[in-house]
Amino acid sequence: MEAFCIYSNELRNRIDPHYYRPYFIKFYEQMMQTKFKLTTIAEISEKVTSGATPLSKGEAYTTKEEGIPFIRSGDINEDKSINFDDILFIEEKIHNNLLKGSKLKKGDILIAIVGATIGQISIWDYDKEANINQAIALVRLKQEINPEYIKAFMISTLGQKQLDRIKRPVARANINLDEIRNLNIILPPLEIQNKIVSLMDNAYKNQKYKNVEANKFIDSINNFVLSELNIIIPDLKDNTTYSINYTAVQNKRLDVNYYQSKFKNILNSIEKGKYPIKKLKELLDYTKKGIEVGSEEYLSDGVPFVRVADITNYNTNLKTAKKISQNLYNQLKEEYNPKKGELLFSKDGTIGICNLVKNDDEFIVSNGILRLKCKIDVNSIYVKSILSNYLFQLLLERESIGAIIKHLSPGDLLNLYIPIPPFSIQNKIAEEVNNRLEKAKKLQEEAKMEVEKAKEEVEKIILNQ
Repeated sequence: MEAFCIYSNELRNRIDPHYYRPYFIKFYEQMMQTKFKLTTIAEISEKVTSGATPLSKGEAYTTKEEGIPFIRSGDINEDKSINFDDILFIEEKIHNNLLKGSKLKKGDILIAIVGATIGQISIWDYDKEANINQAIALVRLKQEINPEYIKAFMISTLGQKQLDRIKRPVARANINLDEIRNLNIILPPLEIQNKIVSLMDNAYKNQKYKNVEANKFIDSINNFVLSELNIIIPDLKDNTTYSINYTAVQNKRLDVNYYQSKFKNILNSIEKGKYPIKKLKELLDYTKKGIEVGSEEYLSDGVPFVRVADITNYNTNLKTAKKISQNLYNQLKEEYNPKKGELLFSKDGTIGICNLVKNDDEFIVSNGILRLKCKIDVNSIYVKSILSNYLFQLLLERESIGAIIKHLSPGDLLNLYIPIPPFSIQNKIAEEVNNRLEKAKKLQEEAKMEVEKAKEEVEKIILNQ
């Protein structure tokens, strides 16, 4: 709780209390004391704009092979890498006409200005053509300004505090383009700009190296688990042509991919493994679905409402989750608050994400997530390692339906056959899985810390501390 007052002549274009918090006022006073040039985004830019989003079911979208990359706020990140297998593509005629004003050029700064990723900063570091939606501000700098320095400034506390101040604390936080244009930038001589860019480049290189090493530990878990269960990895290639008997499809699925031979190969390998198999439902005390909450219930602050986008195979991100009122949470918690030791499994959208609830935190899960409670003689981490394994993920993907947004029925998940070794073996596998995850987590934390230290050093250089 915080209370403060301001005079009417101190009001600008905003009347929300958040904008005038003493915390921000003091920060701006500190910035004004810089010995370097103080300017704004508008003064150092040739262009500040944003894109638009064509209708989701319209004809504007096409394939990766034929289309233009269409970048959304969730696609950008600090290290400037974009997964082109996981983004949308628009028709070239849309890119050249409807969205011609938001075409990207190499070196453009991208700022997320709407939603959960608001404040994320990146640079378009590719020579290929691309476009953006309305949740991204495009800042094209004048030639004498180093975009890498501006990015370093904006991801430091000096930039992030400004963005935090101007974003509107509503259900879907947002910043408008005029506010982006008026952001203050401290501009030191080019020599110091280059020093800062070099400092951040080294930090990102070290971060990338440690993340690669961390991923090696994570990737090794798949083969380790299969090896312990004596499950031989079968032939997983897709056949271009094949035939099946009519009786195999009678009263069953008609989609061609469902009958690829690789699925039969996987099932045979699992059955020939070292241990007996059981249906997942035989290992559980209960299965519970989440609940859907209307967007009108979302608040700027409150109890986390966790959706599929907020979970990974290793943790639940309560910070990125939408927020609901304490009162609504109290109404829902009896049925929809996950308990320590449960597994959270995603059945909609990105199918197969599975993680362990480690603490009795206050949060509610959406109906795209299933809560699984293992029996007392079944190790939850062992079950998680099976459900996260790529062979079993392929079987679950096979059972899913939906061309654009995938859905897996709870029944199909619960009928999945998994190997069940003695409890002591489950514990042994779970312990080694945990060891590898901890090593990976340590490397990831070290990588993140190096970048954060670099950002702190950048701030000290700019403020001459």
